Amino acid sequence: MVAGVFCAIRQENFILRRNHMRVAIPTQNPGGLEAERSDHFGHCEIFTVVDLDETNTVTGVETVANGSHDAGGCLVPVQILHDANVEAIVVGGMGARPMRGFADVGIKVYFANRETVPTVNAVIAGLIANQLTVMHADQVCKGSGNCHH
Repeated sequence: MVAGVFCAIRQENFILRRNHMRVAIPTQNPGGLEAERSDHFGHCEIFTVVDLDETNTVTGVETVANGSHDAGGCLVPVQILHDANVEAIVVGGMGARPMRGFADVGIKVYFANRETVPTVNAVIAGLIANQLTVMHADQVCKGSGNCHH
């Protein structure tokens, strides 16, 4: 393994700083590794934040409260997670504005279908197995009301 690279890296995955990954998952209360993922990224009550080391061992789990989703609120989680030193987020969908916001602050956005990856533990297992894909701009929700983010 090359120093600074996390697990078996696909070309679109990313290089970590100092062999550490801090990932956020929108979840239902009370959060934690067994928590169910939230249906809606911007309206989740909390984010479960998981720290992984270079051996893919969970070294920490915490919850971070989401902010208000009022006018302009879709960028509130971007700032909250940036302030929490998150390096990646795993979602079931997201609009273009927060996707750009995460890109601007250097947080990688991964996609995982909530039906097949329903819990935080399942998300972490998918990341470790390199089964989750980086979300691209053509996958964003277009505001039609049928996205589950």
